Amino acid sequence: MEDLQKLKKLLVDLCSAAGPSGAEEGAADVALAALAPYAQAEVDAMGNVRAHLGRKGAARHILLDAHNDQIGLIVTDIDGDGFLNIAQVGGVDRRILPGCPVTVLGRERLTGIVCCVPPHLSDGGDKLQEIKDMHVDVGLPKEEAERLVRPGDRILLHYEPVELLNGRVSSGALDNRSGVAALIRCAQLLHGEPLDCEVTLLLSSREEVNAAGAQTGTFAENPDEAIVVDVDFAVQPGLEGRVSGRLGGGPMIGCTPGVNRRMTSRLVALAKKLDMPYSVEVAGSDSGTNCAVVIPSRAGVQTALVSIPLRYMHTAIEVVDVADVEKAARLLAEYIKGVRENG
Repeated sequence: MEDLQKLKKLLVDLCSAAGPSGAEEGAADVALAALAPYAQAEVDAMGNVRAHLGRKGAARHILLDAHNDQIGLIVTDIDGDGFLNIAQVGGVDRRILPGCPVTVLGRERLTGIVCCVPPHLSDGGDKLQEIKDMHVDVGLPKEEAERLVRPGDRILLHYEPVELLNGRVSSGALDNRSGVAALIRCAQLLHGEPLDCEVTLLLSSREEVNAAGAQTGTFAENPDEAIVVDVDFAVQPGLEGRVSGRLGGGPMIGCTPGVNRRMTSRLVALAKKLDMPYSVEVAGSDSGTNCAVVIPSRAGVQTALVSIPLRYMHTAIEVVDVADVEKAARLLAEYIKGVRENG
């Protein structure tokens, strides 16, 4: 129970840090501090956090990847009335934006509102606008807005992490700070273990826009195997029968044409050995994760996928069960401990 409370605090700390794609510095700082007791870590030129543990130079090198960025918006211009013109950064759900409070990461943090038409002035047939046609109101005239905000500044949906009942947390950025928390917890579980392999933790940048962090980080590390850790859809109203993950149901082990079948089978066997609940998420196409750039790196990397069940993806109120994050970390740690130099 104490471990879960500490993990919950870590998750809240990670989600509380700003880290939109291409501007992950705040999230990177929190992750570096959390990793410091367990691994040597640094931030590379792409904004990735790369941490190393295990036996450096060992014959087997395993990479664990979880993207550290989050969705958001970007300021494209400021109009004559001081309203901010915007574009999306990653897959923001535009259905929830009108009337949504946001945080503008300008020269100072500003609270804004995505503009919306009052229902009194609507004919009831309004078509949902494209994000490029939406605006943010920060309450300032053009000249003052231009002093504090510049094109290129990022905007985040406003949220505050909250604890729900039954060990669950709701927050923005749980996609994919949940995976980041699992990797940090894995490093803690492996601390002091006599590992027979070299391990790199890659908290990668820019997954939500072009996966450049994982692409360059994997190329630089040149691992023999990789496990990508992300979130995937959990059962919620409207999705019954369409997804296999459940909150509290343990990690989701990915099974797609691109991932390595031997590694997938081993993860399933380890979950059974640990008497750990899990599900297998089967897809006939790309997983929509960093697997797409990790697998073809250099001459190819044998790769598996582990996901944490999450509700309400790409909103400010995503929900995970902390116990699922803990189970994912324990599954990863058990996998690493079983890697042997000669096979």
